[in-house]
Amino acid sequence: METIGSQKIWSFFDRKGCQIAKNSAVRQGPGHRVGSYLELATKIAELQFLNRDHVLLFRGQGADHRNVKGNSSLKPTLFRGGRGNPDRATLVTRFEALDRAGQILIADYTKAKLLGLERLKRHHLLRWSILQHYEACATPLLDVTHSIRIAASFASLAETDTAFLYVLGVPNLSGAITASAEAGIQIVRLSSVCPPSAVRPHIQEGYLLGEYPDMTGYQQKENYFPYEMDFGRRLVAKFSFNPATFWKSDNFPQVARSALYPSERSDPLFRLALGVKRQLGG
Repeated sequence: METIGSQKIWSFFDRKGCQIAKNSAVRQGPGHRVGSYLELATKIAELQFLNRDHVLLFRGQGADHRNVKGNSSLKPTLFRGGRGNPDRATLVTRFEALDRAGQILIADYTKAKLLGLERLKRHHLLRWSILQHYEACATPLLDVTHSIRIAASFASLAETDTAFLYVLGVPNLSGAITASAEAGIQIVRLSSVCPPSAVRPHIQEGYLLGEYPDMTGYQQKENYFPYEMDFGRRLVAKFSFNPATFWKSDNFPQVARSALYPSERSDPLFRLALGVKRQLGG
């Protein structure tokens, strides 16, 4: 994917106000501190106004993971390693597991008689989206959301004094899947992929980010450097906050864990994902 910021971007970082910034400065910074949800939402509104060429999507985490250069790193699960990048054998194994998981999902989806079966059979990207969102196995996709409140609520689930909310800039969205050859990225809107009976993706206002063209196997991955598969390259801003004080206003309550993660009973795709994970030995 292309690094955001070859064009001018506006961002908050360190203790300063909104200013013209480079992607590398945002990634290297500690995160712009905010004290409340309203302050965060107000500053993101300013970002969207100034960065009018990008749609802003969000991701919340309990920690700011960094690469060897000290930059914030937002890699899909399939490309994450321990202290470095996963080796060839690990990646081959993960791609094989992903392919097997897709076949299991199709079989179980067919038995469950859920809507959208033909599309699921035809498009591996749709299968990957479900597998990633329900954490069935590692995929080349990254979970994000269109909701600031959902992202901040996810970040607040970790028992930590400092949580992080990442603002990523993507091309204008169109339809269920947006693909941009110029940006080298594609965006999947989960509400258009999952059947209406699936609760989690609709509540979470979920989207998935992936490389374009698709990263379909290890041979395709060899055409890229590891740093190219890091969505930190799309980072517009990084905010930090203390979950214990962030949600004090009753006007903007945190979304509860039980709402973010509906039960197996109420979400048929969750049941299917658990079945896939069991069959993979997870």
